[in-house]
Amino acid sequence: MLALTRKLNESIMIGNDIELSILEIKGDQVKIGISAPKSVPIYRKEIYIQIQEANKESANSQASLEDIKKLFQ
Repeated sequence: MLALTRKLNESIMIGNDIELSILEIKGDQVKIGISAPKSVPIYRKEIYIQIQEANKESANSQASLEDIKKLFQ
């Protein structure tokens, strides 16, 4: 992991098109702004983990041919 120190209104560039900016610092909370192309998905980590778990469950579930037929009726 790369750890960088930034002050209020300073930024970090990731590649050529993603910019992380420090917008506000209040006590132990930091507000971060992210500028990235719309094609780049951005999630809070806890949401990202939920999405990954749901995808794993979906991939492991087996639907019968009858279940699939019912969807199209």
